[in-house]
Amino acid sequence: MSAVRETIIATEQKPREIGDLMVADPSPRLHAPERRFAVLGPLLVVTVLAALLIIGIAIHMTRLRAQGQFAQANAQTVVNVQTVHRDQGAVDLVIPGDVEAFQQTTLYARSNGFLGKWLVDIGDHVKEKQTLAIVETPDLDQQLHQAQSTLNQAKANCEIARVTAVRWQELYNQRVVDAQDNDQDQAAYKAAAAAQAAAQANVDQLQQLVAFNQIVAPFDGTITYRYLDVGALVSAGSGSAGTAIYQLEQTDPLRIYVYVPQTNAALIHAGVTAKLLVREHPERDYEATVTRTAGAIDATSRTLLTELQIPNKDGTLYAGMYAEVEFKLQDNTASAPVIVPANAFIFRTEGPQVVVVRNGRIHWQTIQVGRDFGTKLQALSGLADGDEVVANPSDNLVEGMEVKTQHAPTASAGGR
Repeated sequence: MSAVRETIIATEQKPREIGDLMVADPSPRLHAPERRFAVLGPLLVVTVLAALLIIGIAIHMTRLRAQGQFAQANAQTVVNVQTVHRDQGAVDLVIPGDVEAFQQTTLYARSNGFLGKWLVDIGDHVKEKQTLAIVETPDLDQQLHQAQSTLNQAKANCEIARVTAVRWQELYNQRVVDAQDNDQDQAAYKAAAAAQAAAQANVDQLQQLVAFNQIVAPFDGTITYRYLDVGALVSAGSGSAGTAIYQLEQTDPLRIYVYVPQTNAALIHAGVTAKLLVREHPERDYEATVTRTAGAIDATSRTLLTELQIPNKDGTLYAGMYAEVEFKLQDNTASAPVIVPANAFIFRTEGPQVVVVRNGRIHWQTIQVGRDFGTKLQALSGLADGDEVVANPSDNLVEGMEVKTQHAPTASAGGR
């Protein structure tokens, strides 16, 4: 083997023939494996170095990016926000009310005289058309007697005129008398008939006045006041011109009048029920029902006059009582107010405002404040359901400022 190797080496070191000259090879020839290593080695080293460089750059860029994000995150202001919602729960509205009789009237005499007898007294329950008192009218009785006599006289005159007119008409038909005389008798009969009718009307009028000597109840109710004693002089008329005898009230059912604030007026309509709170009966729940409203807001008080009715069969409620009416109003409309926590509200020169975070940026929003519940209040306008408001905002929060949010407990709707 050594001899073969020496022969190969000697052959490779043999001078090359170039033209007529013999030139020796300046460098020895390499084997095939050694030649590949000489070529691929530097390439491999360059590739490894390039890969290491790329990896180093990537790691460095990742660290720079992370450091930038960290610095940006730390540079943003962190605010506590609460999500607000529309108040679509039951609204407790308690307002004072006046309890009044369903019907109330003062009874006067329609004829002059004096009180002869009263049949009922205060506290008595009476029925419609029941006689309550009797007024003695001696003067009116005499006038009626005279009017009846006048009527009888008028009837007699009318009968004589009728008979005469009939006779003259027959004579005229026979051409015994002329037309002038007949016409006079016919006219006299008509005048007598008219006088009889007038006398009859006078009698009818006086009979009606005499009938008014009995004071009757116009409806079922309770006598709440008696103004006169027996023998008192009675003057016909009403108000200051007449003499009042009784005051009558219908106390079943009762009416309750309340003044609903303008902010709640849209929720009040016929059929809405409410609870009547009476201090004298704290253990009882009286349920009243809205029967009608005024249909217009009073420009002075900004309230809606509302009437409720409540049954009072047991008579435990009295007209004239002071009571409170408690409504539980359900507002499921899109116009329901938004409930805002009190610590999100701030009053500035622009008016009442809250700080809203929208798309990660600060916005100062002016609102219209409704009812104040202490820890919460109503925003009638300016906010939408689901808005995020900043709790305890400061003046450092400027319009358009980018912030980072963290959620505080949500302001629940209807919680008060």
